[in-house]
Amino acid sequence: MNNQRRKEINAVLEELSALRSRIETIQSEEQDAYDNMPEGLQQSERGEKAEQACSRLDDAISAFDEIESALNEAAE
Repeated sequence: MNNQRRKEINAVLEELSALRSRIETIQSEEQDAYDNMPEGLQQSERGEKAEQACSRLDDAISAFDEIESALNEAAE
């Protein structure tokens, strides 16, 4: 891989890192909101949706890990 494409990948990695950070913040806020719900509310539809959102956000963060890993390998 030439230097120009390697630089482009590094720029994408920086953008991905910023996006991942934003998603981690959202996930943390959603998890805190869920954790601070009364137990009865956690068991309600609203609580289940919040819990599911946290899970999906964790999945998204894991996907970023995989993308970053693949891009780093490609840039080697």
